[in-house]
Amino acid sequence: MAKSFYISAIGQLAGKPAAAAAVLSLAARKNSGRAAIFKPVALSREDPALQATVSGAGLPGELAAYYGLTRPEVFTLLAQGREGVILDTVFQKYKALAGGFDSLIIEGLDLVPTGGALANLDAAIAANLGSPVLLLAEDCGCGASLETSALAVQAYKNRFAEVLALAILSKNPVQAEPGREPAPLAGVQVWTIPAPADLAAQLEKACGGLGQFQPKAMTPKRFEFDLIEKARVDRQHIVLPEGNDERILRAADDILEKDFAALTILGEPDAIRKRARDLGLSSLLAKAQLIDPQSSELLPELSQAFFELRKAKGVTEEQAAAQMKDRNFFGTMMIKLKKADGMVSGADGTTAATIRPALSIIKTKPGCSIASSVFLMCLADRVWVFGDCAINPNPTPQQLAEIAIISAQTARAFGVDPKVAMLSYSTGESGTGPDVDLVVEATKIARESAEKLFPGLPIDGPLQFDAAVDPKTGASKMPGSPVAGQATVMIFPDLGAGNIGYKAVQRTAKAVAIGPVIQGLNAPVNDLSRGTLVADIVNTVAITALQAIADK
Repeated sequence: MAKSFYISAIGQLAGKPAAAAAVLSLAARKNSGRAAIFKPVALSREDPALQATVSGAGLPGELAAYYGLTRPEVFTLLAQGREGVILDTVFQKYKALAGGFDSLIIEGLDLVPTGGALANLDAAIAANLGSPVLLLAEDCGCGASLETSALAVQAYKNRFAEVLALAILSKNPVQAEPGREPAPLAGVQVWTIPAPADLAAQLEKACGGLGQFQPKAMTPKRFEFDLIEKARVDRQHIVLPEGNDERILRAADDILEKDFAALTILGEPDAIRKRARDLGLSSLLAKAQLIDPQSSELLPELSQAFFELRKAKGVTEEQAAAQMKDRNFFGTMMIKLKKADGMVSGADGTTAATIRPALSIIKTKPGCSIASSVFLMCLADRVWVFGDCAINPNPTPQQLAEIAIISAQTARAFGVDPKVAMLSYSTGESGTGPDVDLVVEATKIARESAEKLFPGLPIDGPLQFDAAVDPKTGASKMPGSPVAGQATVMIFPDLGAGNIGYKAVQRTAKAVAIGPVIQGLNAPVNDLSRGTLVADIVNTVAITALQAIADK
C-alpha cells in the first residue's frame, strides 16, 4: 500500500473509526505489522476513539505521537488566521511517526460536504501530505447521497487533494444513470458498501495498485517541507551576515529549532543576544554562532587570504583588512576558507552588495561564464522554475543558452522534472525581429549544449508563455513539441521580462516565490529581497544548504 492513505467522512459518520481500523488491519497484514494510525486533528488529548484504535493495534508509545493537534487548538489557530501553523505542526508530527512505519492510515475530519473551514482544512492536510483520499458517505435514504457526495469531492479537488474513491455506505443505494454521474466524480472510483466492516475487503479488491500511487499535485507547503527534510539529512553551515535584522533573527531561531542547518550570524554578539532575549528566541540563543566582523579573531586570517587572492588586482594589505570588515565580504571569505558552506544575505542590502563579493572571491564554476538566477515559483498544485529574473539584464544567445541548461540542472536538483521553454513574444516561426532571432539562436545553442551536458533534456522555443504552459494552446501553436503545454522551466529573454513575469505570477496567482536562487558559483551565495519575509529566509537557507550538499 501507499505510505499513507487518508480516510475522511462526509458528516458525522459513526462507522469512520471502525473503517479506519479495518484499513489499518489491512495495511498491517500487507506490511508485516508495520502500519500505524495518525489523526491530524484529535477530539482531545485523550481522544477515546483514537485510543481504542491505537490500543487495539498494539501500537507503541504515547497517544500524543499519533495525532497532530486537538480540535480546540485547531479552532484557536483558525480564528487567528494561522492555517499555516496547523499544516506545519501536522506535517512535522506525521513525519516523526512515518519514520517508524511502512504505512500510515490517516483518519481525517468529519465535515460538511460543500466546504467551510474544517472541510477546507481537511482537504489541505490531505493535499499537503500527498495522500490519496477515501471519502466515506452514508446514504440517508433520501436519494441525494451521490449528488451531495459529489459536492464534497469537488471541495477536496479545489484544494488539490486527490480523491481515489468515494465509498457510500448503504444497503439500498440510489445510483446515477450510467454515464451521467455528477462531474466532480470523474476519475473517482465510486463504491457501494453494505456496511463499514466490508470496507477492507473492498479495498483489498479495488486498490491493489495503491502502493504505486504518486500524487500529481505539488503544493507549496509540501515543496517547502521536502526542502527542509532533504537539508536535515546532511546539515550544512550557513552564514547570515545581517544580524541586525529582526527577520533574520526570527528565521534563524526557526531554522535552529527545526535543526536543518548550523548557523553563524554576523553582528555585535551582545546586541544580538539582547534582541533575541527580548523576542523570546531560545533556539538562537542556545545554538547560533555569533561573530562580530569588526573585531573577530578570524580577521587576520581572512584579510591575509583576501590579500593573496586580490593582490594581482592592486589590493593592498591595508585595503584587504578594511574590506574584510564588511559583513558580506567577511561571510564570503569564510566560505572560501571552508569555515562555512554557504551564505544568505540581502534582507537590508542590495543584490550587488551580496553578489559582488561572491564574484570576486568564490567566482563561477568551470564551464560557467556567468552567474545567473532562478525563482522557484510554488503555485497551488505545481512548481515552476523562472530564470533569469535577478542578475543579467540583456544576455547574449550564448548566455541565454547557458542560463537554460543550468536552470534545468537546478530544477532537477529540487525535484522538478525539467522541460525548458525559451520564452518570447512569438511562438515557432510566427514572428520575426531581433528579439525573436536572439531566442531562436539561444534555443539552437542550448539544444547542442544539452546533448553533451544534459542528454535527453526537452528544450523548445521560441514559445509564448501561454503556449508553454497551457496544453490546448501549446498543441495548437506548436504541435508535436516535447515542451509546449507542459513546460516547467521558463527562460525569459531578458531581465525586464523575467522580473515582471515572476512578480506578475507571484501577485496574481498568489504563488510562493522562493529566490532568487543564484546559479553558477563555486559555492552557494543567495540573495534576499528587502521585502523578504521570515518564511522566505527559512526557505532560502534550506535551498542554500541543498546547493552546498550538491557541490560536495
